[in-house]
Amino acid sequence: MGNREALIEGAKRCLNEKGYTRTTSRDIATAAGVSLAAIGYHFGSTEALLNEALFAAVEEWGQQLSAALSAPPSGEDDRFEAVWTSIIGSLPAHRPLWTTQFEIVGQVDRLPQLREFLVQAQAKGREELATLFSGIDPASPSARAVGAFHQALLAGMMVQWLIDPATALSAADLTQALRLVAATSPKPTATPPTPDAAASPKPTATSKRGAATPKRGAAASRKHQEEPS
Repeated sequence: MGNREALIEGAKRCLNEKGYTRTTSRDIATAAGVSLAAIGYHFGSTEALLNEALFAAVEEWGQQLSAALSAPPSGEDDRFEAVWTSIIGSLPAHRPLWTTQFEIVGQVDRLPQLREFLVQAQAKGREELATLFSGIDPASPSARAVGAFHQALLAGMMVQWLIDPATALSAADLTQALRLVAATSPKPTATPPTPDAAASPKPTATSKRGAATPKRGAAASRKHQEEPS
């Protein structure tokens, strides 16, 4: 393992043990077994190294979930519950990863350099969640909305599990709740006609009768001409 890889692994250990804001460059160098100068050489700053280490840790978690769901159930409800079963099962081992993410979200206004990192991470997370939960291609127009929905649900569930795992919902609870919400949600309205269709109404019965009027006039004219003077 080279110095760069050792620094990322060391930074991940420090994130798990001390969190984002309490980790120093010396902590990472000690954990990685390399010099302080190596951080600047490979990453430019301690913050850039921590960001990359956090991104790598989240990506590894996602890969583990994908591997556990290499053949997800075909039904939408079954797939939803299977994914959540894997997520909830992974929480004890990855608790530090989630506490660190919430920590940096809380610091985003004090540490502006984190914002761009979080924007990129959030966009990538939406794409991956759309694929994981619904099998949607990240390039699909619906990927953003579907991924954002699952992202919001994931963040809320993580808060509940971090604070009080004993009362947090299970995968089966979430699946049942989703069915209830879908059953009580307003039905979508009919799609309004396009402007072109609205501007070109179909002929009415009146217009047909109107078109026949000249024929009746022509017949009356011929009858008048045939009468003797």
